[in-house]
Amino acid sequence: MAQYSQTPDVPKYGQPAPIARLFGWFMIAALAAFLINNVLIVAYEMPTATAFFTDGFSLNAMVTPTVYLTTFMIAAYYVLTNPDNALRYDAAKLHRFNTFVVRAMFWSVFFVGLADTIVAFMRVENVFTAWLGDEQGRAFGRNSFVAPYIHMPLIFLGIVVAMFTRTLGFTWLALLIVAAELLIVLSRFIFSYEQAFMGDLVRYWYAALFLFASAYTLYEEGHVRVDLIYAGLNNRRKGSVNAIGTVLCGLTTAWAILIVGMAGKTSMINAPIRTFEVSQAGFAGMYIKYQMAVFIGLFAITMLIQFVSYYFDAVADRRDEPGRREISPVSH
Repeated sequence: MAQYSQTPDVPKYGQPAPIARLFGWFMIAALAAFLINNVLIVAYEMPTATAFFTDGFSLNAMVTPTVYLTTFMIAAYYVLTNPDNALRYDAAKLHRFNTFVVRAMFWSVFFVGLADTIVAFMRVENVFTAWLGDEQGRAFGRNSFVAPYIHMPLIFLGIVVAMFTRTLGFTWLALLIVAAELLIVLSRFIFSYEQAFMGDLVRYWYAALFLFASAYTLYEEGHVRVDLIYAGLNNRRKGSVNAIGTVLCGLTTAWAILIVGMAGKTSMINAPIRTFEVSQAGFAGMYIKYQMAVFIGLFAITMLIQFVSYYFDAVADRRDEPGRREISPVSH
C-alpha cells in the first residue's frame, strides 16, 4: 500500500502566536458549527442563524447561534490554555486529522464501489428476484433501501479500517480506475456486454480520486503555482505570501463552496443527500449519485482544514520558526 509521508517531528512548544492561532482555530470552530447547524436545519428543521434577528426570540431560534458560540468558546479555551503551543505543532495536528479523513474516505469508496457494482449487476440481471422473490428483490431497486442498509454500513467499515491502516490509497484508487476501464473494454468488445453501472463506477472513483487528493496535494506543494516572482523570495517572504494567499483565496473559496452547496434543503449538496439521488440510468446504474454530491462538500471541508494547517506553517515561516519542511520541487 502507498503510505503518506510522515509529518516531521516538531516541538510542541514554541513562540506564542495567539492572534494567528485564534484565527486558525476559529476557522475550524466555524466549520464544525456550520456542519452541525446544517444537519439541524436540514434534517430537524431548526431555524437558521438569522432567525434570531428576523423572527424574534424563541428557544429554537437560539439553537444555531448557541452552536456557533459553543464551538468558538472551545477553540478560544484551547488556544488560551495552551499559549505556548507551536504553530507548526498545530499545523501537524490538523494535517494528521485530515489524512485520517481522507484515508477513511478512500476505504469507504472502495467498499461501496465494489458492493454497489455487484448489487447493480444482480439487480439488472434479475438475480435478486430469482433468489428472494418479487417483494424482497424489488427492495434492492429502491434507493431508500440500498443507501441506508448497504452503503452506510460499508462507509462505517471504511472508517474502522482507516483506524488500522496507513495508506491514503491514491495510487491504488488510480489503479482501480484503470482496472474498471479495462473491464468495460473487455466486456464490451469481447463479450458484447455493457451496462450503465460500469461507467458509473469509473466516474465514482474518478471523482473520489481528484476531490479527495486535493488537500494532500496542497500539503505536498503539488498544485500548480505561477512562481516567477515567488521562487526568488526568501522563506520569510514566502511565508507572508502563503499566509495572505491562504486567507484571501484558499479559505474564501472553501467557504464559498460550503455556503453555496449547503444553502438550504434544495442546495446542490443537501438536496441529493436528502433523497439519496441516483443517476439518470436509474435501475441499471449505481445508486451513488448522492455520494458524489457529498464528495464536493468533503473536498471543501478537507481543503479548508488543510488551508488552516498551511496558514499556520506560513505564519511560522514568516516568523522564521524552526521545523520548516523542505519539499522537493514538483515538475508539472
